Amino acid sequence: MAARLDDGDDLTESHDINVTPFIDVMLVLLIIFMVAAPLATVDVPVDLPASTAQPQPRPDKPLFLTIQADKSLSVGDTPVARESLAAALDGVTNGDKGARVFLRADRSVDYGALTEVMNALRAAGYLKIALVGLEGAAAK
Repeated sequence: MAARLDDGDDLTESHDINVTPFIDVMLVLLIIFMVAAPLATVDVPVDLPASTAQPQPRPDKPLFLTIQADKSLSVGDTPVARESLAAALDGVTNGDKGARVFLRADRSVDYGALTEVMNALRAAGYLKIALVGLEGAAAK
């Protein structure tokens, strides 16, 4: 009679993957990233340098939108009220929403006012906006 290889244990081989160590490692990594993420977004005051990018060629008839020191707007040389900005741009570009708008702002205009004008341009459908600065201006 052949001897039985089974010695009475009911343990059988399991062919399933044990994911418990994987879950433990993932939870530890999640906690590490949750603690480290707020530390990576600390605001640090920085004096940014001037741009050394090569100036791009200027179009034949650029469309300038100017924000003056008193936050009044001008399309080209024509003063425009903020409420009628979309209509004025449509008149100049003949409704071409793909036209690039060159945005010039006085140095004293704060960032919030500049953002409001950019939001108004986006709401009017003008998504190609170029910011204009002085060429070769050094950071002060």
